[in-house]
Amino acid sequence: MKKSNKLMLLAALLPLALFIFPLWNITLEAPQYPIPLGMNIHINDFSDAHPHDIKNINLMNHYVGMKYIPDAIPEFKIFPAGIIITTILGLIIAFKGNYKWFLFWFILMIVISSAGLYDFYLWEHDYGHDLDPKAIMKFTNPDGTVMGFQPPLFGSKDILNFKAHSYPRLGALFLGLGIAASLIAYLVGKKNKNRI
Repeated sequence: MKKSNKLMLLAALLPLALFIFPLWNITLEAPQYPIPLGMNIHINDFSDAHPHDIKNINLMNHYVGMKYIPDAIPEFKIFPAGIIITTILGLIIAFKGNYKWFLFWFILMIVISSAGLYDFYLWEHDYGHDLDPKAIMKFTNPDGTVMGFQPPLFGSKDILNFKAHSYPRLGALFLGLGIAASLIAYLVGKKNKNRI
């Protein structure tokens, strides 16, 4: 097997780490919580960073009218299927395709990953802005509009007395490495083709 095909084989397998490691993490720091509250986002589940974190986040968010973090969302069925399909496609390309197909897989994974990030942003926006008007506590911006509580897509943000952090985790790193490996496989294959 050519070096470029071996790289493509590795690229196709690396995203499977998403079934083992978290994809993303959101952490909330505040003076009243000596141990920050955190939620890990997996490809098919939410999990506590520490015991009972999601329960505590839901209780806290209830007061300002935010929805409860659900046990399941449709994406938990769609995203795993997408990773399995693209992995199988990547393996077929690694064994049967030439280097031009490596670029196709790279672009496909960039598009799918971008769509996933956009969907995550929409979920965060709805979660932070679609508030219950009968909430116990209501906060407004200086201009009088209702305050939103959307955590950042990436990075850190102050929300009242909380500091919200949102960063990728190990699963996202493996996904990124897989995507990068497919581009390297394409470039290696192209270089070798030009030598012939």
